[in-house]
Amino acid sequence: MTAVPGRRSSTFTRLLRHGFTDPSAAERLLELDDLASVRSDPVLFEALGATADPDLALRGLVRLVEAEEEGERQVLLDTLITAKPLRDRLLGVLGASEALGDHLARHPRDWQALVTYEAVDLHPGVPEFERGLADAVDADSLRVAYRRCLLTLAARDVCGTTGIAQTAAELADLATATLRAALAIARTAAPEDAAQCRLAVIAMGKCGGQELNYVSDVDVIFVAEARDGVEEHKALQAATRVAAHMMRLCSETTAEGTIWEVDANLRPEGRNGPLVRTLSSHLAYYQRWAKTWEFQALLKARAVAGDPELGADYVDAVSPLVWQAADRENFVPDVQQMRRRVVDNIPADRIDRELKLGPGGLRDVEFAVQLLQLVHGRSDASLRSGTTLEALRALADGGYVGRADAAQLDEAYRFLRSMEHRIQLYKLRRTHLVPEGEADLRRLGRSLGMRTDPVAELNKAWRRHASVVRRLHEKIFYRPLLDAVAQLAPGESRLSARAAAIRLEALGYADPAAALRHLEALSSGVSRKAAIQRTLLPVLLGWFADSADPDAGLLGFRKVSDALGKTPWYLRLLRDEGAAAENLARVLSAGRLAPDLLMRAPEAVAILGDPEGLTPRTREHLEQEVLAAVGRADGAESAVAVVRGVRRRELFRTTAADIIGSYGTEDSPAEQDLGALVDRVGSAVTDLNAATIAGALRAAVRERWGDTLPTRFAVIGMGRFGGHELSYGSDADVLFVHRPREGVSDEEAGKAANAVVGEMRRLLQLPTADPPLLIDADLRPEGRTGPMVRTLKSYEAYYRRWSLVWESQALLRAEHMAGDAELGAEFIELVNPLRYPAEGLGEDAVREIRRLKARMESERMPRGADPTLHAKLGRGGLSDVEWTVQLLQMQHGWAEPGLRTTRTREALAAACAAGLIPGEDAEMLDEAWVLATRVRNAVMLVRGRPGDTFPSDPRELAAVGRYLGYEPGHVGDMLDDYRRITRRARAVVEERFYGAVV
Repeated sequence: MTAVPGRRSSTFTRLLRHGFTDPSAAERLLELDDLASVRSDPVLFEALGATADPDLALRGLVRLVEAEEEGERQVLLDTLITAKPLRDRLLGVLGASEALGDHLARHPRDWQALVTYEAVDLHPGVPEFERGLADAVDADSLRVAYRRCLLTLAARDVCGTTGIAQTAAELADLATATLRAALAIARTAAPEDAAQCRLAVIAMGKCGGQELNYVSDVDVIFVAEARDGVEEHKALQAATRVAAHMMRLCSETTAEGTIWEVDANLRPEGRNGPLVRTLSSHLAYYQRWAKTWEFQALLKARAVAGDPELGADYVDAVSPLVWQAADRENFVPDVQQMRRRVVDNIPADRIDRELKLGPGGLRDVEFAVQLLQLVHGRSDASLRSGTTLEALRALADGGYVGRADAAQLDEAYRFLRSMEHRIQLYKLRRTHLVPEGEADLRRLGRSLGMRTDPVAELNKAWRRHASVVRRLHEKIFYRPLLDAVAQLAPGESRLSARAAAIRLEALGYADPAAALRHLEALSSGVSRKAAIQRTLLPVLLGWFADSADPDAGLLGFRKVSDALGKTPWYLRLLRDEGAAAENLARVLSAGRLAPDLLMRAPEAVAILGDPEGLTPRTREHLEQEVLAAVGRADGAESAVAVVRGVRRRELFRTTAADIIGSYGTEDSPAEQDLGALVDRVGSAVTDLNAATIAGALRAAVRERWGDTLPTRFAVIGMGRFGGHELSYGSDADVLFVHRPREGVSDEEAGKAANAVVGEMRRLLQLPTADPPLLIDADLRPEGRTGPMVRTLKSYEAYYRRWSLVWESQALLRAEHMAGDAELGAEFIELVNPLRYPAEGLGEDAVREIRRLKARMESERMPRGADPTLHAKLGRGGLSDVEWTVQLLQMQHGWAEPGLRTTRTREALAAACAAGLIPGEDAEMLDEAWVLATRVRNAVMLVRGRPGDTFPSDPRELAAVGRYLGYEPGHVGDMLDDYRRITRRARAVVEERFYGAVV
């Protein structure tokens, strides 16, 4: 077969045409003497070309022929050419599985297992596999027999004789037979132990559900009872030794490799619990301690080996518990937590190749089906199959899942499982990762019947099916709820009203009847609006259910839709702007404040669809808008009404950004820098209130004096306002300062200044639909008994003669906010020596500050409040941190420019940088301050009114937890963490504020 130099041989061309990627190497293999009789046979070329990997198949065939005894080689080749069933099976396996090719090279006579083609060989069950394993007497012989059985099973799979569901069932049957054989070997090795106990093996997971992979952990649970006359603890010890030996026989690696891992970690208490329990012990655990996921796992429990009567008793005993799981107290939060995708542990470079756990993966389908079984299986026994595809079909037949959705999920699941099988079959390794190499992808695509451009076809099909799963795995819960309130075509099945209510309850809706009414109102009819709502609602319902108050989310959506449903842009925005719908769902279901703000002007929903819509406006931008609106308005009241409308809109923008940043979305994770999130809220609300006050000031002046007030007038921010640390419910602490204009008497200027203050406060508190802005001037000299407004000279005289240390401390937050900027700067220059005294504070002043703080702690804490959970005045709360930082500012601000700031976190960072406080202490104080601030923000967002303590209502408390990043059912962890963080901060305060270190 020598080719002319420079020209390719005819064999090379034939090999290329039949799909070989390395025809030169294949040609050299065909030149071997052992293949002389078949090297040019067209039947062989056609058969090799039909395999997933012709090169691999030929290499495997050569190794098999070489491994055969010389007298048997020709028999193999003759049979290969003359018997098409053997040819297709043997070469099909060799082209798909390098591992089974290795097995045949070690055990060449096993190819004869593929020769028979009887009817019973097409669909073997446990008895047939048991016969195939009957001669196994130890770990090695068990592995050889197992591989021989697997060889025939894989041959039927790659030749298309069996589909994916049948293959998975056969793999589970083979696992059952293997467990029985391993148990028999273990019992034979320890007859005394075997005689003392009855032991049953319960298959769980994919083995229990009869949908096993080629290589997967085989999940099991062991249950045992003592035989008559044997003490229970001795019987359990004996059963444990037998069970452990059985597991080792399957799991350990020997000269013949391994079979698969036997995993008993689904047992009560997991790996920390005993390997074997009695039936009564199992039941006691499940009735008292088990979590929802454990009942979900028990859904697939099936007795497979050992004492059949005991195994049946176990399954009969636990089955009712599975179907009562949805009645458990914590079922809803458990379900909410389980429904969240757990992909954090998947490396970023693998998540896009994960068939099982990645977005649109197998787990999505399996979880959705199992959850619906738990919810509806308690009242419908037809749903209680442990097999995913059978259960999906039953759900569709019962109307619990739409038929079209079920058909698409069925197709996608079969394709993804086929990919998983062929990936694992190649090397018989446990993996769910789609390979990256071109050759691997080509073999995988060809094994699934893709021949024109296998890599491109595979990637396209995979992405398409994953997209279907990703799109449907959430909607599958909610589409039938719409059908339950819709007019369906004759013959279409639907959820009953009771089943729909049960599903809504399971997904966290407290008032399912009201929820169904909302769904009917939103989706009924044949209008374009109703059609779009029917498309949006399945997704929105899932987002609502992912919150602490799904009912409020759905009600809010109905209200917004009723208000905006006739506007052409609203539903188009939600449908076409990917983030808008999810953002709206998060905002509507996170609490009362944001929805209340939105309902007063629903058109603000457009903010949620603008890529820049959640970015806070700058103060300059806000003042420009506000002052322009005042200039156009007819009268002060109408002007401030517009100003307050701007404030409401911007408050909504800020709350929405805060909620979305705290919750995260499907496309962007939650904000990790919580300090930055708090700073953004504080700065945004401060700038907004400053612009609002500027607008009210301009409106009050224009109403009475035109463009110029008889006195120059400035508003100084104090407290959290001056510190740019306002929370949503904070008042605006201010001082008012003025200076008469030239030629204006002090009396006239004073009257004008007081009049403008009174008018500003009135305008900002007028009863309207917009939230009022309360101005608090109690930090002025002499407090509530002193004049509301002073001239700069009056402030100077007072501070020079009468100022107390607490007033100097309060001035640490002073910053110009509105009005005459030059006058404001002069005021700040005036108070700087007071708040940053040269050479720091004297001992008497420090003692006075500490005395005031201690008095505040004892007198101002509300009666009955838990001091460990009060965000403002409690242990390690805002007051503790702020007074500690402010003491450092007053002591060292004269020498450290970085401390001359009104912002707590900036001052704390500057103190740390200057070496005034250790880094660890600064971190503790900062963490506590940020957390306490977030708690106050959360309470306002959730309840719609300010508060300094965690809510007592369970649903409100859960909503605060969700905002703070805690999963459902973990409010206890939230409170424990709060106490721990603030306790550490208080220890720093005790040392740095009350101690000797200053």
